[in-house]
Amino acid sequence: MIAITHFDGAPDFEQRAQRALVALAQRPGYVRGTLGRSIDGDAWVLLTEWENVGSYRRALGGYDVKVHATPVMATARDIPSAFEALLDVAPGGASVLTQSDREVP
Repeated sequence: MIAITHFDGAPDFEQRAQRALVALAQRPGYVRGTLGRSIDGDAWVLLTEWENVGSYRRALGGYDVKVHATPVMATARDIPSAFEALLDVAPGGASVLTQSDREVP
């Protein structure tokens, strides 16, 4: 599961987002995370990858996440941010296709 959350920058955003990412990284099911800034302005993105949607949702309930990440997430742009990972392509082209959890048999 991938979470891609968009933000408009604030003077102290980078430090607050870094603390949020560190708190998220301590939670079970966390795979990786990246904080990035637009090369064309002061827009930011926080990308995290999780083993599954359940681990992502449970992570949001952790104490350190509530203290450090929730205030940052409250400033996110109101657009979809959680996505299923359906196709992974490695360098060289090897790919793995994953069945959607949304599809009804």
